[in-house]
Amino acid sequence: MPVPEYITRMRKHVGHDLLLLPGAGAVVRDDQGRVLLLKRSDNGQWSLPAGMIEPGEQPAEAILREITEETGIVAEIEKLAGVAVHETEYPNGDHCSYLAVWFRCRAVSGEPRPDGDESLEVGWFAEDEMPPVGALTRLRIATTADPDAPAWYARPGESHEAFGRTQGL
Repeated sequence: MPVPEYITRMRKHVGHDLLLLPGAGAVVRDDQGRVLLLKRSDNGQWSLPAGMIEPGEQPAEAILREITEETGIVAEIEKLAGVAVHETEYPNGDHCSYLAVWFRCRAVSGEPRPDGDESLEVGWFAEDEMPPVGALTRLRIATTADPDAPAWYARPGESHEAFGRTQGL
């Protein structure tokens, strides 16, 4: 995955040590209620569209950009779905703690296609037919199932399996 230049410069100073970074993710559904997943190029796992928020970029702008870049799908945001902090360790040893917001989105156009850089495969999946996904992906899907539910967040002192170390955003 391409790393923004500002992250590359920070890594020169801190090495693989922990960085706190802003991230955005989305659960994108089509008209049949299927969820858009991508197979990540950095770890080979199935996940939701997500990425880092660039300096000066709003989270909503970031996730709409990431969805289109990674999957070929153009989406619109229906609502803010949740916010949480989670730690990630990448295969190269970089440690990150992401302050991540995620959105419930609806696909409006485009055909799923991998970008060959961040995504190796892209597809629509019914929730009962998904490939194996991690705890963070399951949490995000669950918190967007009800379109009228309030935004999810971890209550003070709350623990969840998704908050531990994961591989990738």
